[in-house]
Amino acid sequence: MQTRKLGTQGLEVSALGFGCMGLDFSYGHKGEHSENIRLLRAAADLGVTFFDTAEVYGPFTNEALVGEALAPVRDRVVIATKFGFNLSDDGAVNLQGLNSRPERIRAVAEASLKRLKTDVIDLFYQHRVDPNVPIEDVAGTVRDLITEGKVKYFGLSEAGAQTIRRAHAVQPVSVLQSEYSIWFRKPEAEIIPTLEALGIGFVPYSPLGKGFLTGAMTAATTFADNDFRKNLPRFAPEAMQANQAMIDLLKTIGTQKDATPAQIALAWLLAQKPWISPIPGTTKQHRLEENLGAANIELTTADLQQIETAAARIEVHGNRYTEALEALTGR
Repeated sequence: MQTRKLGTQGLEVSALGFGCMGLDFSYGHKGEHSENIRLLRAAADLGVTFFDTAEVYGPFTNEALVGEALAPVRDRVVIATKFGFNLSDDGAVNLQGLNSRPERIRAVAEASLKRLKTDVIDLFYQHRVDPNVPIEDVAGTVRDLITEGKVKYFGLSEAGAQTIRRAHAVQPVSVLQSEYSIWFRKPEAEIIPTLEALGIGFVPYSPLGKGFLTGAMTAATTFADNDFRKNLPRFAPEAMQANQAMIDLLKTIGTQKDATPAQIALAWLLAQKPWISPIPGTTKQHRLEENLGAANIELTTADLQQIETAAARIEVHGNRYTEALEALTGR
């Protein structure tokens, strides 16, 4: 697996990482614990060195899973986790309860270190921007944790350009994580130019459109009640039917490259900038291997132009989130 440098502070990771959230959170099912452990270790054996989790996933259980699975290979992997939400003592998540006060950041760091079975958090993200806490205070707190040796690198998630610049002036930001894929391209307008100017790496989450860009879904696909996609406008049957045009495009390019739609979607992201490292997630070994195969697909300038021309004619239907969830993003 090729590696990529994210930011200018020394962080280097595999070109494709592993988004761990879906192993036991948000997608309506939880894999068997032993199978999840096996899958994460298989990813490391296949060259993945970048694993993404958060205290809110589970909550808490995802970090513990990642910590257990990666303990035998801890010296050769980068583990990213996140702070930023209020969680009650029983672990219930209040998605309106953003909390990035310095004391909360420190408490999360200490708890995450224990769950991850490590003495340092490689990459510590602010999960969502807290409008009640100046970003300078957030960056300063993480800077102190870095000085103390508890954190190596600072990241932001779904932050706007102005927020990124303000944080970066206090503590260099190594990575921004935000949604980005061939069917959600909002970051191209302002975020990617800002990252390029500041020397900050980009980690796209949902690089496969929460599973849609694999080509495995149709308008007839149904979701479990506890699968958060069930209530997302973009996954309504009429939207999925309209959005099949994007899958058709990926299949067309895939036929030319002997690749799957998912592999083309990931290869497209990798071709955008050399400092982009997507984090697709999966619960299946064959999907893991399929995803990683994208790193070996080279899209030429002509291929990229063909995709760009065709994609420009496709109107994506449905908002990516409900209004309530969207309010937590893009600040």
